[in-house]
Amino acid sequence: MLAGLVLALIAGALVSLQNIFNTKVNEHTGSWSTTTLVLGMGFAASLVMGLIMEGKNMFTLQHMQPWYWLSGMIGVGVVICLVQATRILGATYAISIVLTAQLGFALLWDSMGWLGLAKVPFSFNQLIGVLIIVGGILVFKLGGTSDAKDPAGAPGSGKPQGALHTD
Repeated sequence: MLAGLVLALIAGALVSLQNIFNTKVNEHTGSWSTTTLVLGMGFAASLVMGLIMEGKNMFTLQHMQPWYWLSGMIGVGVVICLVQATRILGATYAISIVLTAQLGFALLWDSMGWLGLAKVPFSFNQLIGVLIIVGGILVFKLGGTSDAKDPAGAPGSGKPQGALHTD
């Protein structure tokens, strides 16, 4: 169990780091170029590591449902949506929403037994946990002041608060 916790923490850190890198790449190129670069480099790294670790067994795909192949296409949606959300909302807010959505949908799929998952009984405590996280995001987003986020209206900027950026 400890190994699973450590791996999950590492995965969370890597997803956040990758999201920041992807957003920075997107500043210099388009969304589709970013997605192609990210997933292409991920493919190359996975291929090399898979061949090193598993050899030819890497290509043995037994008892795999055909719809599992959609996973790669889902990855395209993940990268596109996450890069754009981070650009619009900022990294912390976007990742908070993404993680809450992941938790909520995982709870749904687990409790329904969808996608080949073992059905896990739904409990009121699980719902309360997700709602507490949503409440935390709302406090995080609504608790700050807009002045700190709006350089046009910042003290000493010479522009009135809410002024449009024209330069």
